[in-house]
Amino acid sequence: MGAYRFALDHVCAQSGARAATIDTAHGSIRTPIFMPVGTQASVKGVLPRDLAELDAEIVLANTYHLMLRPGSERIQAAGGLHRFMGWNRAILTDSGGFQVFSLSSLRKLTDDGCAFQSHLDGSRHVLGPERAIALQEAFGSDIMMAFDECPPAKADTATIRTAMRRTTAWLGRCMGARTRTDVCALYGIVQGGVDLALRSEHVDEVCAHDCEGFAIGGLSVGESPPEMWEACAHTAARMPSDKARYLMGVGTPEDLVRCIGAGVDQFDCVMPSRNGRHGIAFTADGKLSVKNRRFFDDDRPLDPDCPCAVCAQFSRSYVRHLFIAGEILSATLLTMHNLAFYVRLGRAARDAVLADRYADWARATLERLATHRWAATSTP
Repeated sequence: MGAYRFALDHVCAQSGARAATIDTAHGSIRTPIFMPVGTQASVKGVLPRDLAELDAEIVLANTYHLMLRPGSERIQAAGGLHRFMGWNRAILTDSGGFQVFSLSSLRKLTDDGCAFQSHLDGSRHVLGPERAIALQEAFGSDIMMAFDECPPAKADTATIRTAMRRTTAWLGRCMGARTRTDVCALYGIVQGGVDLALRSEHVDEVCAHDCEGFAIGGLSVGESPPEMWEACAHTAARMPSDKARYLMGVGTPEDLVRCIGAGVDQFDCVMPSRNGRHGIAFTADGKLSVKNRRFFDDDRPLDPDCPCAVCAQFSRSYVRHLFIAGEILSATLLTMHNLAFYVRLGRAARDAVLADRYADWARATLERLATHRWAATSTP
């Protein structure tokens, strides 16, 4: 691999938390890291300039949505996804597997792949391992995900085993379909639901492949948080120590703190932007709902401990006014703050790992979040 390189910088003496550096053709990524989600080549409500200013080093895009609109040909003709969306830092693209499998009434799944109808116009498409790799390479992804099947967390054992078998076979086909190993890294995905024995079995199968990194998939899809934390920790501990570990689609600040402690390096989730659009700010003292009447004349920043540009300039009162008035700016400001909070959480975790005090930092962080979790959201 030319452009991609994973280097483990330190493992905390207090826990399994890790700090690493991932080099890509579009810059370095310092882990643990939260990666903002830009499903349609856009992180909702914010400019690429804003993401750079809050020090996001990598964003996600979605293969399923981009293959349907505007299409890989348009993106490739524009010079690739980075140029198309005006983002010159790293991009990770998922394979589209989760999206097509969620279209249960619009798709037919076989060992070859998935035939489905577009949720946009009903047009018919086929997506499988080879097509998923071709699309992501056409986008110019820095990190691309293997095509996998993601079963519901509480699916029966037979369904989970079928998903494991297909995911393993499809990873082999993804490996064989690659043509741009000098540019695009590939992560394999581990399934297995919340059954620890199945997780052990599948992590061995997937990690036998020579991928640049590995992901923990099939979590945060209906199981309880403790079940998710246990399955994540069990899986991460069995992954190669010299490869990146990515927990897909997770999660809350507590999820990140706990799963970093289990040795996970990379995270993504729509929670910061989705919650922002619904009037919720993440803070060191839990979630804050700007809809609350008591913020009508509160001139403090969203989070007094936050150094982001939003907290430096705007008050809770003003952001509440924007939200109640239906102004788009409220969603932008809350999203920017929430993303800054998540990115900064990853940076603080890294500092704690490098100082060999991650367990102490995690304990204090979780205690503060738990103590104040609902204090800012209740209506007097």
